[in-house]
Amino acid sequence: MIVVAGESLIDLVPQLAAAGGGPLPALLPRLGGGPYNTAVALGRLGTPVTFCSRVSTDGFGEALLGGLRAAGVRTSLVQRGPEPTTLAVASVGQDGSAHYDFYVNGSADRLFELPAKLPDEVRALAFGTCSLALEPGASAYAELLRREAARGRFTLLDPNVRPGLIPDGEGYRTRFEGWLPSVSLLKLSEDDAAWLGGDPGRWLSGQGPAAVVLTRAGRGLSVFTRKGGAISVPAERVTVVDSIGAGDTVNAALLHALERRGALSRDALDFLDESDWGEILGFAARAAALTCSRTGAEPPYAHELG
Repeated sequence: MIVVAGESLIDLVPQLAAAGGGPLPALLPRLGGGPYNTAVALGRLGTPVTFCSRVSTDGFGEALLGGLRAAGVRTSLVQRGPEPTTLAVASVGQDGSAHYDFYVNGSADRLFELPAKLPDEVRALAFGTCSLALEPGASAYAELLRREAARGRFTLLDPNVRPGLIPDGEGYRTRFEGWLPSVSLLKLSEDDAAWLGGDPGRWLSGQGPAAVVLTRAGRGLSVFTRKGGAISVPAERVTVVDSIGAGDTVNAALLHALERRGALSRDALDFLDESDWGEILGFAARAAALTCSRTGAEPPYAHELG
């Protein structure tokens, strides 16, 4: 069982230009949030997964829970509250890249509280995005990361940095460095790495993660390991509609592939060779490409990946 901890929200995705030549496109509400998308992607791939978050009791919250259940994601660790659901208004560039403006004041996922002991069957946890930036919930998620890592569970961190939500950049970077001793696998984009101010290999030193996976948009994925290796695969060629949810799909694909190999431990990552990583990254690239070929965060099902 894999637990994905973090926010769910509603993405408002621009559609066709406004009727009559107006300046505003129609906005289509889509289920989203980085951790939410990761959980759905894992469920669609057939990996046992539970979502851990606080979800509103409003109509959007009910729809979010429905999306989890439809993907086979368990919801026993979901907390509920009457606060509104977070909204993220997306803007999509000509290359399909997505940027967001967030409406988060007083929203339910910010009030997440540290859960009690997790079920014994949990083997790994994934964290990331807004949930680690917005207090008071951010501190509870960080404590969950540290607690479960100390218990020997595999952890994946995808910071998926949203600078507009981080008023104190240096403070966030300091907190990020403090999380790394509790991280087994760090996954981040080139933009994340640049904003955080580090060469991915630097984060492998000391007690940090055993491997760092770097997504490079249309140029594919790379992994850097503690053994000093750097392995890359190209991106899958596809007509890009938008990139919403592509990085979250990579998270799920990595965890799914590692689970299938019995490699959900920090030490096990050290025993993966170039061929193993090539297969793992190639699988993630194919999964992300399918997500990019669709509007909004619509990760693939296992049967679509062969």
